[in-house]
Amino acid sequence: MSNKSHNTHKLSRIRRADPQFEREKAQYEHPLPSREYILQTLTAQGAPLEFGRLVELLDVQPFEVESFQRRLGAMAREAQLMQNRRGDWLIPDKADLVRGRVAGHADGFGFLVPDEEGPDLFLSAKEMDKVLHGDKAIARVIGVDRKGRPEGKIVEVTEHANRFVVGRVIEEHGVRFVVAENKRISQDILLAPPEKGAKKALKAQSGQVVMIELIEQPSKHSQPIGRLVEVLGNYADPGMEIEIALRKHELPYEFSAAALAETRKLPDAVRKSDWKGREDVTSLPLVTIDSETARDFDDAVFCERKGKGFRLVVAIADVSHYVSSGGALDGDSHARGNSVYFPRRVIPMLPEKISNGLCSLNPQVERLCMVCDMEIAGTGAIRRYRFYPAVMFSHARLTYTEVAAALYENDVAARDRLGSLLPHLEALDALYRHLAKERVKRGAIDFETVETRMIFDDHGKIDRIEPYERNEAHKLIEECMLAANVCASEFLKEREQPSLYRVHEGPTPERLVKLRDFLGTFGFQLGGGDAPKAQDYAKLLEKIGQRPDRQLLQTVMLRSLRQAIYSPDNVGHFGLAYESYTHFTSPIRRYPDLLVHRAIKSALAGRQYEPAGGTNAWEEVGLHCSMTERRADEATRDVEAWLKCFYMKDRVGEIFEGSISSVVPFGIFVALDGVFVEGLVHVSELGQDYFHFDEKSHAMVGERSGRRFRLSDRVRVQLTRVDMEANKIDFRLADALDAVPGRGRKKH
Repeated sequence: MSNKSHNTHKLSRIRRADPQFEREKAQYEHPLPSREYILQTLTAQGAPLEFGRLVELLDVQPFEVESFQRRLGAMAREAQLMQNRRGDWLIPDKADLVRGRVAGHADGFGFLVPDEEGPDLFLSAKEMDKVLHGDKAIARVIGVDRKGRPEGKIVEVTEHANRFVVGRVIEEHGVRFVVAENKRISQDILLAPPEKGAKKALKAQSGQVVMIELIEQPSKHSQPIGRLVEVLGNYADPGMEIEIALRKHELPYEFSAAALAETRKLPDAVRKSDWKGREDVTSLPLVTIDSETARDFDDAVFCERKGKGFRLVVAIADVSHYVSSGGALDGDSHARGNSVYFPRRVIPMLPEKISNGLCSLNPQVERLCMVCDMEIAGTGAIRRYRFYPAVMFSHARLTYTEVAAALYENDVAARDRLGSLLPHLEALDALYRHLAKERVKRGAIDFETVETRMIFDDHGKIDRIEPYERNEAHKLIEECMLAANVCASEFLKEREQPSLYRVHEGPTPERLVKLRDFLGTFGFQLGGGDAPKAQDYAKLLEKIGQRPDRQLLQTVMLRSLRQAIYSPDNVGHFGLAYESYTHFTSPIRRYPDLLVHRAIKSALAGRQYEPAGGTNAWEEVGLHCSMTERRADEATRDVEAWLKCFYMKDRVGEIFEGSISSVVPFGIFVALDGVFVEGLVHVSELGQDYFHFDEKSHAMVGERSGRRFRLSDRVRVQLTRVDMEANKIDFRLADALDAVPGRGRKKH
């Protein structure tokens, strides 16, 4: 129904000759057609309508036309309506139009990822000239491309995603432009000249890295234009890779003035007034066990035997006492979501006074903490637990290396250094062995992965990359943290306190089908039917054993699983085989843990805690923290890729051995032995044949020769190119070089 009554319409027609009356009547009745009525009318007509016809159908009066045009414009900005080339108004959903977000590709083309269910639309390089990666747009389906994918044509950009862009200045034929570091932005951005009258105009030389502000977005008629706002320096300057990553991924790296002011007001040590309402556990010989390079200590542990079982105390830094909900510090830590750990530099979630000082469980000082005090049976099952705020005193700052030496290598000197702490650590080790057995019984998945670390020389350059093996002391602390996290999850669930859970779902039906098909070619079956559990994966890994293709099978199994996220919906953690799981143990470096602490404190006080943001606050903060976690991972990968390229740039021509780490339609990625660097062998370098990507078997297959390059296969490659600008390393197969006379080679 119209928002104008029949009588109003009739009266309008009778009085049409009296404009003054109409204007006065409009002030009282606001007779503009509502958005809903405009959409209903267009839907009923079943075709696009030109403006005059729409005015006639909706009985829009002459004095209403200007307001009516503004309403249509507002609806168009929100993608409720749009105009076609003729200027007629229509509903996007009725014209094979798709709304979504643009995903650019380094090669110039891109895709429109729909907001609703449906396939991605391929966008040609010509269409991508009108938009930038991340923009929201409406596109029309115009057919299919040569690969059979639906192809789109940009109709309208509804939201621009990029305000600032980091990139390198290039000058050609007197024209200066910026090439974005984010290779998904393939357009060159013209650099605007300095504004006239500017007192201090920034100047950047060709090749320097800069930050620009977009003052004109791209369109079908013009390319984007940017204004210089910051000159970062030269590409090879020490630490430039981190400066680029911070800006490219929009990582907050400076604390607000308000947050720093709040920090300055905090004490330097625990005050007597802070003891109120807390238990005194300062006499308990709690210790921290971390890596040699750790500077912030979230957690401390203590264990003692209790009859046939154990008492395990996990004390976690009480950040929530100092970072209050809704304050400036809280706002900054929410924006960051987590600390970001780059090689040789950390972007902390909290200012150093808090993260490395007041909240860090440093040795021989009092610290406020939240305690999870557990009674655990000799079987490793948690019988009961209790949460309480406390004041603690760390009796020692231990490292994984020295604990492993004392407990697992029986190093006499290491055992002597531990002194009176040794019996408690031996009790902790005995408990760990029971918890590890319980882990196996539960069916948690243990994929074997190789972690690496970069060793730098005195000049800040990579000297070598070496594997970093987790010893038994790492696993011991991990099991203690898992136990505390599970108790926190159960505590919140039992008290019906909304919170964030660490959620890890099993494989999607599509991934499960692909996994089963792949395993079938090796004669393996994954149990569990349509809903396998972690235990089914664990049993299959046990069956695979140490056969030569274990790495291949394990990799495909791992890739079938979804990524863990933060969510208020407690659906369990598939990989760890927990029905309920959350993050409680790292509030210094993870915002979700800080929220969990606040939720536990509220539950202890008989209240409910809810972060700012209204009814969907928990869901929104879960999505945000999942995003910041991915953002940190992507930024860290970028920095590591640049450092690895710099490490390899002087080794072009050398021959290496390695394993195929990934198979993609355009070639194979090879991870080198010993140096732990990955690069691409393009499909054109695989040999004199037409090679096709076989997704089902994770292989590239030669059409004529039948030669196969499969995930985890061993290969020998020659390093042919290192592209520092694109962070890419290219190889070609070494066996193609064997027949070339006089070719020198070095083997590593």
